[in-house]
Amino acid sequence: MNPLARLGALTLEQLRGWGHAATFFVELLQAVPQSLRRPRLAVEQVHAIGNRSLVIILASGLAVGFVLALQMYYALVRYGAAESLGLVVNLSLVRELSPVVTALLFAGRAGTSLTAEIGLMKAGEQIAALELMAVDPRQRVLAPRLLAGIVSLPILTVLFSAIGILGAWVVAVLLIGVDSGNFWSIQQSGVDIWRDVGNGIVKSFVFGVVCTVVALYQGYETEATPEGVAYATTRTVVISSLWILGMDFILTALMFSTP
Repeated sequence: MNPLARLGALTLEQLRGWGHAATFFVELLQAVPQSLRRPRLAVEQVHAIGNRSLVIILASGLAVGFVLALQMYYALVRYGAAESLGLVVNLSLVRELSPVVTALLFAGRAGTSLTAEIGLMKAGEQIAALELMAVDPRQRVLAPRLLAGIVSLPILTVLFSAIGILGAWVVAVLLIGVDSGNFWSIQQSGVDIWRDVGNGIVKSFVFGVVCTVVALYQGYETEATPEGVAYATTRTVVISSLWILGMDFILTALMFSTP
């Protein structure tokens, strides 16, 4: 096969894969209304993938708050703007760092868990058994997990921001000596609840859809072998991370392009 024909075959294969993924996403969305009739399934998944991710999210948020306060203080004090430390930390977290870092951690912890779980169900022929009993696995298995991911990630993002700002306060006020009243008052006057905090939550909602759909798709379409499941979990992290970073750029350009 000549190089041009090989390139054409690879392109067609890639387009076929994208089309299959898009079809899977549409079918998954169509299954969501039916799964809402059984909210208990979604609640159980919120606990499984959201609550069990809480420790790593809070620990990471606290560490990011510590480091961000130190780095921003050393940069701002050079220009006599140390009083703006609280505002800079807050905007950095709620606009950018909290949605992105939380989504990356969510993909690494909950996304791989979802992929492995669905992949093992497929390897154990549980998915085939559901289909044999005329039960749509998208409604019974996948849709509740999608809802749980969409609900969990915005909540985790808010907690990441809150604990990050608290960590920044500890470093700025208790260790460096920044005035506590100034630290909080400049945030109240400089942070817009809808433009800044709201847009960060919108980002986390989009990232929740992306991470969960990628994880479910990789698990549902994996080869029913141990090697296939292991490879699918790796693909979940890589693909989710790339999608998160790409969507972050697009959403930031759309949200903050105008003053």
